[in-house]
Amino acid sequence: MSKKKYKSDVMQSIHESAAALHKVGAIDKATMKAFDVSCIAQTPQLEAAQIKKIRESVKVSQPVFAIYLNTSESTVQKWEAGTKKPSGMALKLLNIVNKHGLTVLA
Repeated sequence: MSKKKYKSDVMQSIHESAAALHKVGAIDKATMKAFDVSCIAQTPQLEAAQIKKIRESVKVSQPVFAIYLNTSESTVQKWEAGTKKPSGMALKLLNIVNKHGLTVLA
């Protein structure tokens, strides 16, 4: 079973077909990457106010939140001020905490 989150069931079928074609050499890596972008759901971006709301909803301070996310207090402050945007794994973790709370990281 795939761990990817697709935009829809149809997109999952399309992506799996493209992956099979890529595996046998019928489509190249660049084309497969285009299918990845088209079919796989991206992690939603978060605005500064949303990040602060997530932290406040789990009832922790910026320093404690930073510890859970394995980042610095300064980084959390910058996210909440809007001077820096989380990306990659940090963005994914913030979305997970938003959905499931801090207990999934403990």
